[in-house]
Order: sequence, then C-alpha cells, then structure tokens
Amino acid sequence: MTETATVDAYGVRTEPATVRLQRLLPGPIERVWAYLTESDLRRQWLAAGPMELTPGGAVELTWRNGELSPGDDRPDSMPAEHSMTSRMIRAEPPRVLAFTWNSGEVRFDLEPQGDQVLLTVTHQRLPDHGAMLSVSAGWHAHLDVLADKLAGRTPGAFWSKWTRLREDYAARLAE
Repeated sequence: MTETATVDAYGVRTEPATVRLQRLLPGPIERVWAYLTESDLRRQWLAAGPMELTPGGAVELTWRNGELSPGDDRPDSMPAEHSMTSRMIRAEPPRVLAFTWNSGEVRFDLEPQGDQVLLTVTHQRLPDHGAMLSVSAGWHAHLDVLADKLAGRTPGAFWSKWTRLREDYAARLAE
C-alpha cells in the first residue's frame, strides 16, 4: 500500500464478528506507537490509563470522549466517563500491540510507509451486530481524532460524528 487513496476511512467486516480499519498517519512509527501506548498521549484520542506492555499485563482504559473535541455534544444515552480493564496479549514495539476487549480482542499493526505509518486496527470476537456497529463507529471516530492530533489539527465534534458514523455502518454492515 503506497498511496493515501488506497486506504478507505471506513472499516470492513473481515469475518462475521471482526472489523478492520486502516489509517495512513504522519510518522514516524515511534511517534504513532507512543500515541497508542502512553496514557497522556492516548487520552488525547482514545482513553487514558496505564498499560503494561508485557503479555498478561494490565491495561486500564478510561474514556472521556467529551474531552476529545471542542464542545460536548454527547448523547444523553452515553456516559460522560467509562472505564474498562483488559489484559495485554502482545506488545512488539513499535509494530504490534494487542489486548483483550471484553470478550474479544483488539490488535494494532503499524507499518512504515515512507514518512507515514499505516495503522491497521482489527477488533475480533464482537458479540453481536449492535456491538459491531458501535465499535466500528467508535474506532472510526477515534482514529479520525488520532489523525487530526498527529497532523496538528483540531478534531471535529466527536459525538455527532460517532452518531452519524453508527448510521453509516448500519447501512454498510447490514446483516
């Protein structure tokens, strides 16, 4: 993969309970790795919390999505804060990171592409179609915030984007 145009912003279902998303991000790879693994950087696009980079190590994530972009447009049905404790499956700096996610797992693969980095996020073992839609929209919106942060741009409104993306994924990933 050598051109930005070859990376679709939307995730694809690769198996019945698996979604994969890709982004071509400003490098270098070590900088993108830091945004995946360091709490202070990760909280700017996803969730804060300590992460032990050894198999079986604790991964604690606390989302405050209303802090990701100017103006909190959070739907009433979504909490202002949400936390999850996971376990590290694999950490091979700066190329592979994988940890549990409830009953599933998420994996990040990083591949240098000149002065950019191809980030592939694969979320496996989603429990049902509703989770597939929410997770797909969530990763999509969060990865857009990451791309903005790495490019020095101010992210757009997170929650309104997530709401629109969930509807898009409902059409794209119809059962």
